[in-house]
Formats: sequence, C-alpha cells, structure tokens
Amino acid sequence: MSQHRTSVQDPAAPTSTDRDGPAAEPATAPPMTSGLTPDPAPRRHTRWPMRAVVAVSLITGLAAAAAGVAVSAGGTEPVVDGLVLLGFATGWALLWALSVQFTDHPQRWAAVPAAVLGVGGAALLIFTPSNATLDALGWIWPPALVGMLVWITSRIRRQLPRRGGRWMLYPVVAVTALAAVGAGYHTVAQSINHESAESLPGQLIDVGDHRLFLSCSGSGEPTVIMEPGLGETSAAWGLLAPTVAEHTRVCVYDRAGRGRSEPSPAPQDGDQIAADLHTLLDRAGITGPLVMAGHSLGGLYVLDYTARYPEQVAGMVLVDATPPTAFTALPDYPAFYDMYRIATGLFPGLARLGVTQLIYSSSHPELPALAREQARAALSTAGQARSQRDEFAMVPTMVAQAGAVTDLGGRPLYVLTAPVDAQTGWLTPQMDLAALSDNSIHLVVAGADHEALLDNPTDAATTGRAITAVVDAARTGTPLN
Repeated sequence: MSQHRTSVQDPAAPTSTDRDGPAAEPATAPPMTSGLTPDPAPRRHTRWPMRAVVAVSLITGLAAAAAGVAVSAGGTEPVVDGLVLLGFATGWALLWALSVQFTDHPQRWAAVPAAVLGVGGAALLIFTPSNATLDALGWIWPPALVGMLVWITSRIRRQLPRRGGRWMLYPVVAVTALAAVGAGYHTVAQSINHESAESLPGQLIDVGDHRLFLSCSGSGEPTVIMEPGLGETSAAWGLLAPTVAEHTRVCVYDRAGRGRSEPSPAPQDGDQIAADLHTLLDRAGITGPLVMAGHSLGGLYVLDYTARYPEQVAGMVLVDATPPTAFTALPDYPAFYDMYRIATGLFPGLARLGVTQLIYSSSHPELPALAREQARAALSTAGQARSQRDEFAMVPTMVAQAGAVTDLGGRPLYVLTAPVDAQTGWLTPQMDLAALSDNSIHLVVAGADHEALLDNPTDAATTGRAITAVVDAARTGTPLN
C-alpha cells in the first residue's frame, strides 16, 4: 500500500519565493463593492476662467462707483469723489482676491491699486479737504497716478495670461491715464488763469469773512447792478456792461466762491448774497439809487435784494429770470431740479480732470474776446463748479425768499422773456413777474434763447435798451414807454 500524505502549509511560514527574494507585502484583498463607500477624495476649489474674474471685478468696481454717486446725490466734492474712489478700489480688490482664490494665475499686484484708491477715498471722506487743499494736491496726484499706471501695465503684461482678460484692463488704464493728464492740465491752466485775472480792472473788497470782486465803469445815477445767472461770473455781462456804461454807472461783481471772489464760510442763500452785496456796495461807496438787473437765477437775487433794501432800489430789469413760483408754475421744473442737482455733485470732480475745460472751450462765442476768455476760464475751475453745486442746492430756499416781493409799487420794471427752448409753461410766470409793478413792460424777444439775451449782439442790444429805459424812467420819475 502506498501512503497518501497530505501536507498543510502554515500561512505564516515563508514560501520559497519569500526565501529567494525580499519579503513581499501581504496581498491586498479586492475592495468590496456592496454596502461600503470609499473615502472621498480631497475637494479642489472650482477654477474660474481668468477673463471671468477680470470681468466680474470691473463690473463690480464700476457699479460700486456709480452707487457712490447715487448715494451722495449732489453732495460735496470730497464725499462724491471719496465714494467713487472706494468703488474703484473695490474692483481692484476683487481682482486680487478672486484671482488668488479661484484661478491658477493669482494677481496679487492688484492689491496695490486697491490700497492706494481705498486710502485716498477714505482720506477724502474723513478729512473733507477744502478747495484750496485739493488745488494744491493737484500738483502731486496726477504724476503719481501716471507712475502707478505704468507699473500696473507692466504687471498686466507679465502676470496676466494673454487670453485672461488683458483687453478689458487696458482700456481702464488708458482712461485713467487720460484723466491724470487732464488733471495735470487743469492744474497748470488754473494757475495761469489766476495770474492773468490779477491784472484785470476791478478790486477785491472785504465784506467780513471773505472778499468779493467788484468792477465799476461809467458815471451817473442810478447805478446799474448786474447779477449773472446760475454758475456764471461778472464776465457774462461783458457785452452789455460797456454799452450801458455809456449811459450811467455800471457795476458787475462775482458772487462768493466764483470768478475772482473768495469763498464764504456761510451758506449762500438769497438773503446772505443780498447782505454780502449790500456790504460790498456800501464799502465801495455806492449807496443808491440802484437799478437791479438779473439774468436767469440772478433774478431771484435781484428780488431778494429789493425785499431787504427797498429804499435803495429805484428800478429793476428781469432778463428771462427764474420765477419764484418755478416749482409750482413750471410742471417740468421739479424733475429737472432733482436731476440737475445730482449732476452738479459731479461737476467739481470732472473739473479737476479737465473735462469742464473741454465742455466750456466753446462757450460764450459772441462775447468780447477778454470777457469770453474770462468766462471760459472761470467756468472750467473746480472752485466754480463747487460754487455752482452749492448755489443750485439753495434754489428751493431762494425761491421762497424772493417770493417775499409781492408788490414793487410804481418802480419801473422791464421783463424780458426768451421763447426759444423755454420750459413748458414759462410764459405765464413771466407775465406774473411783470405784474409786480404798476409801471412795467413785458417783452417776449422773438427768436431769442436764454443765453442770447446776454451774449448775442442783436438780442443783447434789446436787453441794453431795456436797462437804459429803466434808468431813464428812474431818473425822471416818468412811466416806461
């Protein structure tokens, strides 16, 4: 019989393969697929296309800046500009943060413009610098901004992929560079214009806490006082003042904060402007009788002055004047006021970028050369824009103050109305103005628009005749004819 031998191998005993080579690792059992869930793999952040990050950042920055303008709604220059800068800073900060978190091309350099603009915007909001301080800073920040833009351009070229949205950032850099160049030009031009204005005829007279510019010509009484309209200076009367000065004494002046006059620390409503003008004339030795001529918004100042100092006013000329009933008698005026007040909040900042110099470079084309250059230079400054913004904000108060005049008695009154491009309902309140006096003439100047009554030679001649007619009537005590 043969023996049958069964051998059982010890699992722990080494095999021949084990003996012949290095120790092998225990075999791994195949994974079980029923009832068990494998450990999840580490989650990786979603990758965004770089151009999407750039687009989101730009859109957000522009939206934030626009929101700042809307929130400030005609506020002061530091507030509006500060909020706009913070909005742009938000865009650059997003480019930095989103590119680091969600792309393979982190744009850490974007933190630099975010910080610079953010600090600048916060400083404007916190310190609210004066117009003089911002004028001085105008010599510093434009070249500094150009330097930063050169650096930003180099970062874009080196670190942003060609298809990563460069084409969206380059226009931003270009527009910002144009703004910096415009700001530098504005600063230089403003300095030159200021030096030129110092040599012009006239004088600065202290009226308490600031000085006002006054220029008089001609001789005789009554003295004609000419009030320009919204945002304008004495130069707006440059065509008419010399003509009327051949007939009597004429005085033009710049209200506080515009032209050659210094800004006032006090709010400039109609009563304050009338008080300043009264002090100005008194210290210049001009006590009356006066013929007050007011164009546009200047008509409100003329009425307010007459309400406060009726004994001085011998006659009045209202040249397409804003009526005290503007908010109630003109159906489109309230909406116009709300829209334009927001717009005036942007004017100072735009002026510092040189934008208003482009806008007003062709204004007042028919004024005499010297007056035309004065008007354009004044209208393009940030200080003038600040004054205009503050003035327009006071309109609701000023119409109420001017409305105190309800009867001019027998004082000669000439009302001139421009029908071209006039607001809806404009004629009726003009007729109401003429009804303030028992001795009045209301003339609708055919073919004339609002500005033509001052700077178009033909229509301005009509205005000149109206002024001299009131002067003659005040001199002789006779009715207008």
